[in-house]
Amino acid sequence: MQPSVIDWNDVRKHKYGHLSESASQYQEATDILELGHFTWDKYLKETCSVPAPVHCFKQSYTPPSNEFKISMKLEAQDPRNTTSTCIATVVGLTGARLRLRLDGSDNKNDFWRLVDSAEIQPIGNCEKNGGMLQPPLGFRLNASSWPMFLLKTLNGAEMAPIRIFHKEPPSPSHNFFKMGMKLEAVDRKNPHFICPATIGEVRGSEVLVTFDGWRGAFDYWCRFDSRDIFPVGWCSLTGDNLQPPGTKVCIYLNKNGSTGPHLDKKKVQQLPDHFGPAQASVVLQQAVQACIDCAYHQKTVFGFLKQGHGGAVISAVFDREQHTLNLPAVNSITYVLRFLEKLCHNLRSDNLFGNQPFTQTHLSLTTTEYSHSHDRYLPGETFALGNSLARSLEPHSDSMDSTLNPTNLVSTSQNLRNPGYRPLLPSCGLPLSTASAVRRFCSRGSDRRDASRQSGRDPSSWTVEDVMQFVREADPQLGPHADLFRKHEIDGKALLLLRSDMMMKYMGLKLGPALKLSYHIDRLKQGKF
Repeated sequence: MQPSVIDWNDVRKHKYGHLSESASQYQEATDILELGHFTWDKYLKETCSVPAPVHCFKQSYTPPSNEFKISMKLEAQDPRNTTSTCIATVVGLTGARLRLRLDGSDNKNDFWRLVDSAEIQPIGNCEKNGGMLQPPLGFRLNASSWPMFLLKTLNGAEMAPIRIFHKEPPSPSHNFFKMGMKLEAVDRKNPHFICPATIGEVRGSEVLVTFDGWRGAFDYWCRFDSRDIFPVGWCSLTGDNLQPPGTKVCIYLNKNGSTGPHLDKKKVQQLPDHFGPAQASVVLQQAVQACIDCAYHQKTVFGFLKQGHGGAVISAVFDREQHTLNLPAVNSITYVLRFLEKLCHNLRSDNLFGNQPFTQTHLSLTTTEYSHSHDRYLPGETFALGNSLARSLEPHSDSMDSTLNPTNLVSTSQNLRNPGYRPLLPSCGLPLSTASAVRRFCSRGSDRRDASRQSGRDPSSWTVEDVMQFVREADPQLGPHADLFRKHEIDGKALLLLRSDMMMKYMGLKLGPALKLSYHIDRLKQGKF
Protein backbone atom coordinates (compact mmCIF):
# COMPACT_ATOMS: atom_id res chain seq x y z
CA MET A 1 0.00 0.00 0.00
CA GLN A 2 1.41 3.36 -1.02
CA PRO A 3 2.02 5.68 1.97
CA SER A 4 -0.08 8.81 2.08
CA VAL A 5 1.36 12.31 2.00
CA ILE A 6 2.01 13.44 5.55
CA ASP A 7 0.43 16.65 6.73
CA TRP A 8 3.29 18.31 8.58
CA ASN A 9 1.11 21.24 9.54
CA ASP A 10 -0.37 19.02 12.24
CA VAL A 11 3.15 18.54 13.55
CA ARG A 12 3.86 22.26 13.36
CA LYS A 13 0.71 23.13 15.31
CA HIS A 14 2.37 21.87 18.46
CA LYS A 15 5.19 24.33 17.90
CA TYR A 16 3.52 27.28 16.20
CA GLY A 17 -0.14 26.84 17.04
CA HIS A 18 -1.62 28.82 14.16
CA LEU A 19 -0.91 26.81 11.03
CA SER A 20 -3.42 25.28 8.64
CA GLU A 21 -4.25 21.60 8.90
CA SER A 22 -4.55 21.22 5.15
CA ALA A 23 -1.76 19.32 3.42
CA SER A 24 -2.27 21.50 0.37
CA GLN A 25 -1.14 24.47 2.42
CA TYR A 26 2.16 22.85 3.34
CA GLN A 27 4.22 25.41 1.48
CA GLU A 28 2.54 28.25 3.35
CA ALA A 29 3.93 26.76 6.53
CA THR A 30 7.47 27.21 5.25
CA ASP A 31 6.96 30.99 5.50
CA ILE A 32 7.96 30.74 9.13
CA LEU A 33 10.97 28.51 8.55
CA GLU A 34 13.48 31.30 8.69
CA LEU A 35 17.00 30.12 9.41
CA GLY A 36 19.31 33.09 9.73
CA HIS A 37 18.85 34.96 6.46
CA PHE A 38 17.71 31.83 4.63
CA THR A 39 13.98 31.21 4.21
CA TRP A 40 12.76 28.06 2.51
CA ASP A 41 9.60 29.65 1.18
CA LYS A 42 11.46 32.49 -0.50
CA TYR A 43 14.17 30.14 -1.75
CA LEU A 44 11.66 27.73 -3.30
CA LYS A 45 9.96 30.60 -5.12
CA GLU A 46 13.26 32.07 -6.32
CA THR A 47 14.42 28.73 -7.71
CA CYS A 48 10.95 27.69 -9.00
CA SER A 49 11.40 24.45 -7.05
CA VAL A 50 9.18 22.08 -5.12
CA PRO A 51 10.05 20.23 -1.90
CA ALA A 52 10.14 16.45 -1.95
CA PRO A 53 6.97 15.11 -0.30
CA VAL A 54 7.43 13.77 3.19
CA HIS A 55 6.41 10.24 2.19
CA CYS A 56 9.63 10.03 0.11
CA PHE A 57 11.76 9.81 3.24
CA LYS A 58 12.58 7.18 5.82
CA GLN A 59 11.97 9.63 8.63
CA SER A 60 9.41 9.76 11.42
CA TYR A 61 6.28 11.73 10.51
CA THR A 62 6.54 13.37 13.92
CA PRO A 63 10.24 14.08 14.56
CA PRO A 64 11.43 12.17 17.63
CA SER A 65 12.38 13.99 20.81
CA ASN A 66 16.01 13.97 21.87
CA GLU A 67 16.34 13.29 25.60
CA PHE A 68 19.91 12.05 25.49
CA LYS A 69 22.61 13.83 27.48
CA ILE A 70 26.32 14.32 27.00
CA SER A 71 28.40 11.43 28.43
CA MET A 72 25.57 8.88 28.34
CA LYS A 73 26.64 5.38 27.29
CA LEU A 74 24.88 3.16 24.75
CA GLU A 75 25.56 0.36 22.28
CA ALA A 76 26.24 1.24 18.65
CA GLN A 77 27.36 -0.44 15.46
CA ASP A 78 30.92 0.39 14.52
CA PRO A 79 30.44 2.42 11.29
CA ARG A 80 33.78 1.12 10.00
CA ASN A 81 32.97 -2.51 10.85
CA THR A 82 29.20 -2.93 10.89
CA THR A 83 29.39 -6.53 12.13
CA SER A 84 30.69 -5.27 15.49
CA THR A 85 28.61 -3.81 18.30
CA CYS A 86 30.59 -1.47 20.55
CA ILE A 87 30.16 0.80 23.54
CA ALA A 88 29.67 4.43 22.53
CA THR A 89 29.52 7.70 24.42
CA VAL A 90 27.33 10.66 23.51
CA VAL A 91 29.74 13.55 22.92
CA GLY A 92 27.43 15.94 21.08
CA LEU A 93 23.75 16.74 20.50
CA THR A 94 21.99 18.69 17.78
CA GLY A 95 18.31 18.47 16.89
CA ALA A 96 17.27 14.81 16.75
CA ARG A 97 20.85 13.63 16.22
CA LEU A 98 23.63 12.33 18.46
CA ARG A 99 27.34 12.64 17.98
CA LEU A 100 28.90 9.39 19.15
CA ARG A 101 32.42 8.26 19.96
CA LEU A 102 33.25 4.58 20.33
CA ASP A 103 34.95 3.92 23.65
CA GLY A 104 38.55 2.97 22.97
CA SER A 105 38.62 5.01 19.77
CA ASP A 106 39.96 8.53 19.25
CA ASN A 107 38.07 11.69 18.30
CA LYS A 108 38.95 11.35 14.61
CA ASN A 109 36.24 8.74 14.09
CA ASP A 110 33.18 10.33 15.70
CA PHE A 111 29.92 9.74 13.85
CA TRP A 112 26.29 10.90 13.96
CA ARG A 113 23.09 8.92 14.41
CA LEU A 114 19.45 9.88 14.70
CA VAL A 115 17.83 9.11 18.04
CA ASP A 116 15.46 6.71 16.27
CA SER A 117 18.23 4.80 14.49
CA ALA A 118 18.17 1.01 14.74
CA GLU A 119 21.98 1.14 14.95
CA ILE A 120 21.91 2.39 18.53
CA GLN A 121 20.53 0.39 21.45
CA PRO A 122 20.56 0.51 25.27
CA ILE A 123 23.44 -1.10 27.13
CA GLY A 124 22.70 -4.81 27.56
CA ASN A 125 20.84 -5.28 24.30
CA CYS A 126 23.76 -7.08 22.63
CA GLU A 127 24.17 -9.58 25.48
CA LYS A 128 20.39 -10.06 25.68
CA ASN A 129 20.41 -11.18 22.06
CA GLY A 130 23.32 -13.56 22.49
CA GLY A 131 25.97 -11.24 21.11
CA MET A 132 29.23 -9.95 22.54
CA LEU A 133 30.49 -6.39 22.70
CA GLN A 134 33.59 -5.88 20.56
CA PRO A 135 36.45 -3.34 20.63
CA PRO A 136 36.15 -0.72 17.88
CA LEU A 137 38.24 -0.91 14.75
CA GLY A 138 41.55 0.75 15.59
CA PHE A 139 41.24 0.02 19.33
CA ARG A 140 44.11 1.95 20.88
CA LEU A 141 45.12 -0.71 23.39
CA ASN A 142 46.03 -4.38 23.12
CA ALA A 143 43.07 -6.58 22.18
CA SER A 144 43.76 -8.69 25.27
CA SER A 145 43.05 -5.66 27.46
CA TRP A 146 39.53 -5.20 26.05
CA PRO A 147 37.61 -7.05 28.85
CA MET A 148 39.25 -4.97 31.59
CA PHE A 149 38.84 -1.79 29.52
CA LEU A 150 35.15 -2.59 29.07
CA LEU A 151 34.70 -3.14 32.78
CA LYS A 152 36.34 0.18 33.66
CA THR A 153 34.41 2.03 30.96
CA LEU A 154 31.02 0.90 32.23
CA ASN A 155 31.81 1.13 35.93
CA GLY A 156 29.89 4.09 37.33
CA ALA A 157 28.94 5.36 33.86
CA GLU A 158 25.53 6.88 33.10
CA MET A 159 23.64 4.47 30.88
CA ALA A 160 21.11 5.92 28.46
CA PRO A 161 17.69 4.71 29.72
CA ILE A 162 15.60 2.50 27.45
CA ARG A 163 12.71 4.97 27.42
CA ILE A 164 14.63 7.62 25.43
CA PHE A 165 15.32 5.29 22.50
CA HIS A 166 12.87 5.37 19.59
CA LYS A 167 11.74 2.78 17.07
CA GLU A 168 13.18 3.32 13.61
CA PRO A 169 10.54 4.40 11.06
CA PRO A 170 9.68 2.07 8.14
CA SER A 171 11.13 2.56 4.68
CA PRO A 172 8.96 3.98 1.87
CA SER A 173 7.54 1.25 -0.36
CA HIS A 174 9.74 2.40 -3.24
CA ASN A 175 11.71 5.37 -4.57
CA PHE A 176 9.27 8.30 -4.91
CA PHE A 177 11.95 10.94 -5.55
CA LYS A 178 12.05 12.91 -8.79
CA MET A 179 14.85 14.96 -10.23
CA GLY A 180 14.80 18.60 -9.10
CA MET A 181 13.02 18.06 -5.77
CA LYS A 182 14.40 20.01 -2.81
CA LEU A 183 15.33 18.52 0.53
CA GLU A 184 17.65 18.87 3.51
CA ALA A 185 20.67 16.56 3.64
CA VAL A 186 23.65 15.74 5.83
CA ASP A 187 26.97 16.84 4.38
CA ARG A 188 28.80 13.53 4.64
CA LYS A 189 32.22 15.15 4.47
CA ASN A 190 31.28 17.32 7.46
CA PRO A 191 28.33 15.49 9.06
CA HIS A 192 27.75 18.14 11.70
CA PHE A 193 26.06 20.16 8.94
CA ILE A 194 22.67 19.72 7.31
CA CYS A 195 22.28 21.80 4.14
CA PRO A 196 19.72 22.62 1.43
CA ALA A 197 20.03 20.12 -1.40
CA THR A 198 18.45 19.00 -4.67
CA ILE A 199 17.81 15.58 -6.16
CA GLY A 200 20.20 15.70 -9.12
CA GLU A 201 19.40 12.28 -10.57
CA VAL A 202 17.33 9.18 -9.84
CA ARG A 203 18.66 5.75 -10.72
CA GLY A 204 16.73 2.73 -9.48
CA SER A 205 16.85 2.74 -5.68
CA GLU A 206 19.58 5.40 -5.67
CA VAL A 207 19.37 9.20 -5.71
CA LEU A 208 22.10 11.77 -6.31
CA VAL A 209 22.10 14.40 -3.57
CA THR A 210 23.55 17.70 -4.83
CA PHE A 211 24.22 20.56 -2.41
CA ASP A 212 22.93 23.92 -3.54
CA GLY A 213 25.70 26.42 -4.22
CA TRP A 214 28.63 24.00 -3.90
CA ARG A 215 29.13 22.87 -7.53
CA GLY A 216 29.54 19.17 -6.88
CA ALA A 217 32.17 19.42 -4.16
CA PHE A 218 30.04 17.57 -1.60
CA ASP A 219 27.55 15.61 -3.76
CA TYR A 220 26.93 11.92 -3.10
CA TRP A 221 24.75 9.00 -4.13
CA CYS A 222 22.61 7.27 -1.53
CA ARG A 223 19.62 4.97 -1.29
CA PHE A 224 16.18 6.57 -1.30
CA ASP A 225 15.66 5.34 2.28
CA SER A 226 18.90 6.86 3.62
CA ARG A 227 18.63 8.36 7.11
CA ASP A 228 20.89 11.24 5.99
CA ILE A 229 18.18 12.99 3.94
CA PHE A 230 15.20 14.92 5.32
CA PRO A 231 12.12 16.80 4.17
CA VAL A 232 12.21 20.58 3.80
CA GLY A 233 11.59 22.05 7.27
CA TRP A 234 13.09 19.17 9.24
CA CYS A 235 15.80 21.26 10.89
CA SER A 236 13.32 23.89 11.98
CA LEU A 237 11.10 21.29 13.61
CA THR A 238 13.92 19.46 15.40
CA GLY A 239 15.98 22.49 16.37
CA ASP A 240 18.93 21.43 14.23
CA ASN A 241 20.98 24.05 12.37
CA LEU A 242 20.36 24.32 8.63
CA GLN A 243 23.27 25.87 6.77
CA PRO A 244 22.31 28.31 3.99
CA PRO A 245 23.20 27.43 0.38
CA GLY A 246 26.90 27.76 -0.39
CA THR A 247 28.25 31.19 -1.23
CA LYS A 248 31.82 32.43 -1.81
CA VAL A 249 33.44 34.94 0.38
CA CYS A 250 37.09 35.45 1.02
CA ILE A 251 39.05 37.06 3.84
CA TYR A 252 42.68 38.17 3.33
CA LEU A 253 45.45 38.15 5.93
CA ASN A 254 47.77 41.12 6.40
CA LYS A 255 51.05 39.47 7.33
CA ASN A 256 52.77 42.84 7.49
CA GLY A 257 50.26 44.17 10.00
CA SER A 258 50.76 44.40 13.72
CA THR A 259 50.27 41.05 15.43
CA GLY A 260 50.12 42.67 18.85
CA PRO A 261 51.37 41.23 22.14
CA HIS A 262 49.35 38.03 21.99
CA LEU A 263 50.04 36.53 18.55
CA ASP A 264 53.35 35.01 17.47
CA LYS A 265 54.35 36.91 14.32
CA LYS A 266 56.47 34.01 13.12
CA LYS A 267 53.48 31.68 13.21
CA VAL A 268 51.28 34.28 11.53
CA GLN A 269 53.79 34.35 8.67
CA GLN A 270 53.20 30.64 8.13
CA LEU A 271 49.44 31.07 7.65
CA PRO A 272 47.90 31.19 4.17
CA ASP A 273 47.45 34.58 2.52
CA HIS A 274 43.67 34.19 2.63
CA PHE A 275 40.88 32.06 4.06
CA GLY A 276 38.27 30.92 1.55
CA PRO A 277 36.66 31.25 -0.83
CA ALA A 278 34.08 29.34 1.17
CA GLN A 279 30.88 29.75 3.10
CA ALA A 280 30.91 32.74 5.46
CA SER A 281 30.72 30.58 8.60
CA VAL A 282 33.66 28.48 7.39
CA VAL A 283 35.82 31.53 6.63
CA LEU A 284 35.09 32.95 10.09
CA GLN A 285 36.02 29.65 11.72
CA GLN A 286 39.27 29.46 9.76
CA ALA A 287 40.31 32.98 10.71
CA VAL A 288 39.42 32.69 14.40
CA GLN A 289 41.04 29.25 14.70
CA ALA A 290 44.18 30.66 13.08
CA CYS A 291 44.33 33.39 15.73
CA ILE A 292 44.08 30.76 18.46
CA ASP A 293 46.71 28.54 16.84
CA CYS A 294 49.12 31.49 16.58
CA ALA A 295 48.62 32.70 20.15
CA TYR A 296 51.37 32.63 22.74
CA HIS A 297 48.66 31.51 25.15
CA GLN A 298 45.52 30.03 23.63
CA LYS A 299 43.56 30.72 26.79
CA THR A 300 43.99 34.47 26.25
CA VAL A 301 42.46 34.47 22.78
CA PHE A 302 39.78 32.02 23.84
CA GLY A 303 38.87 34.42 26.64
CA PHE A 304 37.78 37.06 24.15
CA LEU A 305 35.14 34.78 22.66
CA LYS A 306 31.73 33.88 23.93
CA GLN A 307 29.47 30.95 23.19
CA GLY A 308 27.44 31.53 20.04
CA HIS A 309 24.66 29.54 18.41
CA GLY A 310 24.41 27.85 15.06
CA GLY A 311 27.91 28.64 13.85
CA ALA A 312 31.10 26.67 13.34
CA VAL A 313 33.19 25.36 16.23
CA ILE A 314 36.66 26.47 17.31
CA SER A 315 38.95 24.82 19.85
CA ALA A 316 41.82 25.68 22.17
CA VAL A 317 44.05 23.70 24.51
CA PHE A 318 44.81 25.14 27.93
CA ASP A 319 44.76 24.06 31.58
CA ARG A 320 45.60 20.56 30.33
CA GLU A 321 42.24 20.28 28.58
CA GLN A 322 40.76 20.89 25.17
CA HIS A 323 37.93 23.42 25.09
CA THR A 324 35.53 24.18 22.25
CA LEU A 325 32.76 26.68 21.65
CA ASN A 326 30.40 27.66 18.88
CA LEU A 327 30.87 30.86 16.94
CA PRO A 328 27.74 32.83 15.99
CA ALA A 329 25.97 31.96 12.75
CA VAL A 330 27.09 34.31 9.96
CA ASN A 331 25.84 34.66 6.41
CA SER A 332 27.79 37.58 4.95
CA ILE A 333 31.35 38.80 4.58
CA THR A 334 30.31 42.07 6.25
CA TYR A 335 29.47 40.28 9.49
CA VAL A 336 32.67 38.20 9.30
CA LEU A 337 34.78 41.35 8.95
CA ARG A 338 32.94 43.07 11.78
CA PHE A 339 33.47 40.09 14.09
CA LEU A 340 37.18 39.83 13.22
CA GLU A 341 37.66 43.56 13.62
CA LYS A 342 36.34 43.40 17.18
CA LEU A 343 38.43 40.33 18.02
CA CYS A 344 41.60 41.90 16.60
CA HIS A 345 40.94 45.10 18.52
CA ASN A 346 40.93 43.06 21.75
CA LEU A 347 44.11 41.31 20.62
CA ARG A 348 45.74 44.68 19.81
CA SER A 349 46.43 43.40 16.30
CA ASP A 350 44.37 45.86 14.27
CA ASN A 351 44.32 45.71 10.46
CA LEU A 352 45.10 41.99 10.44
CA PHE A 353 42.22 40.99 8.14
CA GLY A 354 40.53 42.59 5.14
CA ASN A 355 38.36 41.83 2.11
CA GLN A 356 41.12 42.79 -0.35
CA PRO A 357 44.58 41.23 -0.85
CA PHE A 358 47.49 42.79 1.04
CA THR A 359 51.03 43.16 -0.29
CA GLN A 360 52.87 40.39 1.53
CA THR A 361 56.50 40.40 2.66
CA HIS A 362 57.25 37.07 4.27
CA LEU A 363 59.80 36.63 7.03
CA SER A 364 62.64 34.36 6.03
CA LEU A 365 62.24 30.81 7.31
CA THR A 366 64.85 28.17 7.83
CA THR A 367 64.70 25.12 5.59
CA THR A 368 63.42 23.02 8.47
CA GLU A 369 60.68 25.50 9.36
CA TYR A 370 59.55 25.85 5.76
CA SER A 371 59.34 22.10 5.21
CA HIS A 372 57.19 21.79 8.31
CA SER A 373 54.84 24.66 7.45
CA HIS A 374 54.51 24.65 3.67
CA ASP A 375 51.75 22.03 3.55
CA ARG A 376 49.81 22.94 6.68
CA TYR A 377 46.87 24.53 4.85
CA LEU A 378 45.92 22.39 1.90
CA PRO A 379 42.84 23.08 -0.25
CA GLY A 380 40.16 20.48 0.23
CA GLU A 381 41.29 19.50 3.71
CA THR A 382 38.71 19.06 6.44
CA PHE A 383 39.72 20.60 9.74
CA ALA A 384 39.40 18.14 12.57
CA LEU A 385 39.13 19.61 16.03
CA GLY A 386 41.53 18.03 18.43
CA ASN A 387 44.53 18.48 16.13
CA SER A 388 45.61 21.80 17.70
CA LEU A 389 49.05 21.51 19.20
CA ALA A 390 50.78 22.89 22.26
CA ARG A 391 51.81 26.48 21.65
CA SER A 392 54.77 28.66 22.60
CA LEU A 393 55.48 29.19 26.28
CA GLU A 394 56.77 32.73 25.88
CA PRO A 395 55.32 35.22 28.40
CA HIS A 396 52.64 37.65 27.34
CA SER A 397 50.47 38.35 30.34
CA ASP A 398 49.28 41.86 29.54
CA SER A 399 45.85 42.48 30.99
CA MET A 400 43.03 43.20 28.55
CA ASP A 401 39.79 45.02 28.65
CA SER A 402 37.54 42.20 27.42
CA THR A 403 33.80 42.21 27.39
CA LEU A 404 33.48 38.82 25.67
CA ASN A 405 33.97 35.92 28.02
CA PRO A 406 33.33 32.29 27.03
CA THR A 407 30.46 30.42 28.65
CA ASN A 408 29.36 26.80 28.60
CA LEU A 409 32.66 25.37 27.45
CA VAL A 410 32.15 22.01 25.78
CA SER A 411 34.84 19.35 25.92
CA THR A 412 33.81 17.74 22.66
CA SER A 413 35.16 18.13 19.17
CA GLN A 414 33.43 18.36 15.83
CA ASN A 415 34.26 18.06 12.19
CA LEU A 416 33.59 21.15 10.16
CA ARG A 417 32.69 22.03 6.61
CA ASN A 418 36.10 23.53 5.98
CA PRO A 419 37.60 23.48 2.50
CA GLY A 420 40.90 25.11 3.20
CA TYR A 421 42.31 25.15 6.73
CA ARG A 422 43.88 22.82 9.21
CA PRO A 423 45.76 23.69 12.39
CA LEU A 424 49.20 25.18 12.35
CA LEU A 425 52.05 22.96 13.44
CA PRO A 426 54.93 24.78 15.10
CA SER A 427 58.33 24.63 13.41
CA CYS A 428 61.08 22.41 14.68
CA GLY A 429 64.45 24.18 14.45
CA LEU A 430 65.52 22.54 17.71
CA PRO A 431 68.51 20.65 19.17
CA LEU A 432 69.17 17.10 18.07
CA SER A 433 70.17 15.31 21.26
CA THR A 434 67.74 13.96 23.78
CA ALA A 435 69.86 15.32 26.61
CA SER A 436 69.80 18.86 25.28
CA ALA A 437 66.12 18.60 24.40
CA VAL A 438 65.03 17.57 27.87
CA ARG A 439 67.36 20.02 29.61
CA ARG A 440 65.92 22.90 27.61
CA PHE A 441 62.40 21.59 28.04
CA CYS A 442 62.63 21.20 31.80
CA SER A 443 64.64 24.34 32.53
CA ARG A 444 62.84 26.80 30.25
CA GLY A 445 62.12 29.86 32.37
CA SER A 446 60.26 32.15 29.98
CA ASP A 447 56.92 31.39 31.58
CA ARG A 448 57.13 31.32 35.35
CA ARG A 449 54.02 29.20 35.80
CA ASP A 450 55.01 26.59 33.21
CA ALA A 451 58.65 26.67 34.29
CA SER A 452 57.82 25.94 37.89
CA ARG A 453 55.50 23.16 36.77
CA GLN A 454 57.98 21.50 34.40
CA SER A 455 61.37 22.09 35.96
CA GLY A 456 62.85 18.85 37.25
CA ARG A 457 59.64 16.93 36.65
CA ASP A 458 59.53 13.17 36.36
CA PRO A 459 58.69 12.31 32.71
CA SER A 460 55.93 10.01 33.95
CA SER A 461 54.04 13.13 35.06
CA TRP A 462 54.22 14.80 31.64
CA THR A 463 51.03 15.79 29.83
CA VAL A 464 50.36 14.99 26.18
CA GLU A 465 51.59 18.49 25.28
CA ASP A 466 54.79 17.89 27.25
CA VAL A 467 55.40 14.66 25.36
CA MET A 468 54.86 16.36 22.03
CA GLN A 469 57.32 19.08 23.01
CA PHE A 470 59.88 16.42 23.96
CA VAL A 471 59.46 14.63 20.60
CA ARG A 472 59.97 17.84 18.65
CA GLU A 473 63.05 18.84 20.59
CA ALA A 474 64.59 15.36 20.64
CA ASP A 475 65.08 15.33 16.87
CA PRO A 476 63.81 17.84 14.28
CA GLN A 477 63.11 14.98 11.87
CA LEU A 478 60.61 13.58 14.38
CA GLY A 479 58.72 16.87 14.59
CA PRO A 480 56.11 15.99 11.93
CA HIS A 481 55.17 12.89 13.97
CA ALA A 482 54.45 14.85 17.17
CA ASP A 483 50.76 15.19 16.36
CA LEU A 484 50.38 11.40 16.51
CA PHE A 485 51.03 11.58 20.23
CA ARG A 486 48.01 13.85 20.64
CA LYS A 487 45.91 11.65 18.37
CA HIS A 488 46.70 8.60 20.49
CA GLU A 489 46.64 10.56 23.79
CA ILE A 490 50.19 9.57 24.75
CA ASP A 491 51.13 11.23 28.03
CA GLY A 492 54.31 10.70 30.02
CA LYS A 493 53.31 7.36 31.51
CA ALA A 494 52.25 6.00 28.14
CA LEU A 495 55.42 7.34 26.53
CA LEU A 496 57.60 5.32 28.88
CA LEU A 497 55.70 2.15 27.93
CA LEU A 498 56.07 2.60 24.17
CA ARG A 499 58.14 0.18 22.11
CA SER A 500 59.10 0.46 18.46
CA ASP A 501 56.78 -2.39 17.44
CA MET A 502 53.85 -0.70 19.17
CA MET A 503 54.55 2.60 17.45
CA MET A 504 54.66 0.88 14.07
CA LYS A 505 51.54 -1.24 14.64
CA TYR A 506 49.24 1.20 16.44
CA MET A 507 50.57 4.62 15.48
CA GLY A 508 51.47 3.86 11.89
CA LEU A 509 55.11 4.96 12.15
CA LYS A 510 57.73 3.63 9.78
CA LEU A 511 60.68 1.68 11.11
CA GLY A 512 63.18 4.57 11.04
CA PRO A 513 61.20 7.09 13.12
CA ALA A 514 60.05 4.30 15.46
CA LEU A 515 63.65 3.23 16.17
CA LYS A 516 64.72 6.84 16.73
CA LEU A 517 61.89 7.43 19.17
CA SER A 518 62.68 4.18 21.00
CA TYR A 519 66.29 5.32 21.39
CA HIS A 520 65.25 8.65 22.92
CA ILE A 521 62.66 6.99 25.16
CA ASP A 522 65.25 4.49 26.42
CA ARG A 523 67.62 7.33 27.26
CA LEU A 524 64.78 9.07 29.04
CA LYS A 525 64.06 5.99 31.14
CA GLN A 526 67.76 5.67 31.99
CA GLY A 527 67.78 9.23 33.29
CA LYS A 528 70.33 10.42 30.74
CA PHE A 529 69.04 13.94 30.39
